[in-house]
Amino acid sequence: MSPLLCVVVCAAGPASQVGVLVALAREAGWTVRVVVTPAALDFVDGGALAALAGSPVRSAYRAFGASRSPIPDAVIVAPATFNTVNKLAAGIADNYALNVVAEAIGRGVPVVLLPFVNSVLAGRLPFRRAVELLRAEGVTVLFETHPPGVGDAVAFPWERALAAVQGRSVGM
Repeated sequence: MSPLLCVVVCAAGPASQVGVLVALAREAGWTVRVVVTPAALDFVDGGALAALAGSPVRSAYRAFGASRSPIPDAVIVAPATFNTVNKLAAGIADNYALNVVAEAIGRGVPVVLLPFVNSVLAGRLPFRRAVELLRAEGVTVLFETHPPGVGDAVAFPWERALAAVQGRSVGM
């Protein structure tokens, strides 16, 4: 059975292209589950992503009595937003996507965050501290910043996130 990769998508420009990461991961032998933050629902084509991943895209907690999702072998959060990075570091899990990542960190599951944050926000002390805290918990945080206002023109390095998680995962 192939390892399970959970791809968590936040509401940032590159989210509409997350299918690139899903396709790369499937080609590399991963089973992929996609979870999106509530704000990211408007950034992705849930039907197309579900077809590509081979499983439904989740954005909300399971219904009472429904079976739990399996524990992933690895998690990639990409694009990770300023808000998500700060919330994770503070232990705030106020939506399903954040809860999935917080539990993975707590379980010691390899987690890779690839923030899509402009250089002004990335330079803020709360963000820098959040990155330090997450790294102290074993999270791999990759940096891809851009000047404010030009983020949509930046090519997002999906391959880098996948390479990082494959380097951290047992058996890959």
